[in-house]
Amino acid sequence: MKRAGALIPLLLAACSSDGEAPPSPRADAETIACAVGGSTEFRPVCTVERHTSGKGIVTLVVRHPDGAFRRFDVLDGGRGLALADGMDQAVTRYAEGRAEIAIGADRYRFPVKAHPGTHQGANPGAGTDAAR
Repeated sequence: MKRAGALIPLLLAACSSDGEAPPSPRADAETIACAVGGSTEFRPVCTVERHTSGKGIVTLVVRHPDGAFRRFDVLDGGRGLALADGMDQAVTRYAEGRAEIAIGADRYRFPVKAHPGTHQGANPGAGTDAAR
């Protein structure tokens, strides 16, 4: 049983670029539609929080209902999002006024200002309006 307790900090660190879990969600956090853990149904149950570092980098923390989370850095001027954690590849599709970002078995829908086309890799959310 001692081993299980020791794994929890390691699992949390795996979702964080600096080894620390983000703070708990605020009551006024925004929600976005997401389909996580391989779900095929999008539901507005993921919360999005904005945090600004001392260097002025805005990071969005997207929390799943089960407590898992992903971090996205907002690119200069709000021109898009870059996956801030892990080695997973992100793929973005644009349709119906939103960007759908897929990372592994998880998908997220963010509102967009424009439809710049499909992007893959380090700039998965180019044109998203998530920096507002």
